[in-house]
Amino acid sequence: MPFHVKPGSGPPRAMLPGPRGSGRLGPMDQPETDPVLRRRAQVLRLTSAGQRFGYTCFAAATVLFFVGLVAQFPGWLVTAVVVLLVAGSVVLLPSIIFSYAAKAADKEDRGEPFRY
Repeated sequence: MPFHVKPGSGPPRAMLPGPRGSGRLGPMDQPETDPVLRRRAQVLRLTSAGQRFGYTCFAAATVLFFVGLVAQFPGWLVTAVVVLLVAGSVVLLPSIIFSYAAKAADKEDRGEPFRY
């Protein structure tokens, strides 16, 4: 049974990605020609990866902590938990700060009001 869509029955224009929609998925300018937008996109990609790594470190430290409760905290497990917490903190803090900065710069470029 094929799926048919009537022309004009899609979502309203405000729901579609692009410059006149929410602006979230559509480009604001030509990122390949604007070095500021290109750098901002790079920063957002790096901060996203840093946040994934940091939160993964915290999740792994939490799991290992509860494993340590059962295993009566051998020395290597305590070291692993501490290393994961430190690594997650060192990576996560700048990732969150730079992510907020890049998102605020995007909002300012779009002309949205400052709400922090």
